[in-house]
Amino acid sequence: METFTEILAPHKEIIASVAGTLTVGQMFSGAFVCNDIRKKGSTKDFSVMPFLGGIILSILFMKHALLLNAPEMLIPNLAGIGLSLIYTAFYYLYTPHGEGKSEFWKTSVKGIIFIGVLLAYAEFENAEVVEYRFGMFITFLLIGLIAMPLFSLGEIRRKKSTEGLPFAMILSGTGVSFSWLLYGFSIASEVVVIQNLIAFILSAIQLSLFVIYPSTPSAIKTAKKSKKSN
Repeated sequence: METFTEILAPHKEIIASVAGTLTVGQMFSGAFVCNDIRKKGSTKDFSVMPFLGGIILSILFMKHALLLNAPEMLIPNLAGIGLSLIYTAFYYLYTPHGEGKSEFWKTSVKGIIFIGVLLAYAEFENAEVVEYRFGMFITFLLIGLIAMPLFSLGEIRRKKSTEGLPFAMILSGTGVSFSWLLYGFSIASEVVVIQNLIAFILSAIQLSLFVIYPSTPSAIKTAKKSKKSN
């Protein structure tokens, strides 16, 4: 780690600037997922969690910024909340009536309760430890959100398709985590390095799925070939 720090430390301001720019750019990657939903005409095979998770994490990161007295972190997270709300509303519009919308609201209510519990914890926890512990909660949530698409790995292998995976968000997340990993080395922060190393590995694994499997289910491809032959 010391070797990387010696090489990158003189450029830490540039690395931080690039990482910040990529982070803001990542917030717009949800628009590509929304476009995929629009083209399909339904949210079937698409999870709402990348959008709801964006709202939850942005709110919690804002609270952490207040705990750290870091007002410069507030604006990016305000933007994250606003964009994630738009994406979530778009998702809801394309969610099928009945069980689909019912499941959407159940998941949303659980998210609201979860946010409330963590914000309440931050208010009542000992001031000497709340910054670190609250920050660790957010770290675990971030890693969980990044790893979530891997939970459907069995379904991906069965269908031999990556349809439904948010490619734009995964691609941008890979770049963002790698840039912050470099920044962690530049400031010799083991915590930042570990967090973003795990995030980068998880994102890279998901990105590799797009190389292995196509974005269109093999069954659909077979059907199209059959139509052409007829």
